Amino acid sequence: MVLSVSERTFAQEVFQASTPVLVHFWAPWCGLCRAIDPTLATFDAQWAGKVKLLGVNADQSLKLANTYRLTSLPTLILFEGDRVRFRFEHYQGREELRRTLDSWMLATVNSPQTQRLQPQQAVNR
Repeated sequence: MVLSVSERTFAQEVFQASTPVLVHFWAPWCGLCRAIDPTLATFDAQWAGKVKLLGVNADQSLKLANTYRLTSLPTLILFEGDRVRFRFEHYQGREELRRTLDSWMLATVNSPQTQRLQPQQAVNR
């Protein structure tokens, strides 16, 4: 099960995480959002300990939806600290999503460690 975060807990859970964080922006009415859940669960198990998976209900977190300029759901964003590393929109199928997530993680794991900022530093940038 994916841990859900809100506007109140987002900065702490994402910006202070010791690993990259994949945020799944979704909404209860979004069928595609539910359709990718099994792929995300497999991804989470495969990369356990190397990435943190979180969910954000875009309907209940309009400020975050606006901050990250969501234009479609589902939207997946991979963060390292306060930095957006990758973004996935316009879902085309499970296989494309699986390949995309794996390529993101390989690129992230093989890159130098990103400097971590405290939440207040990230917000004030």
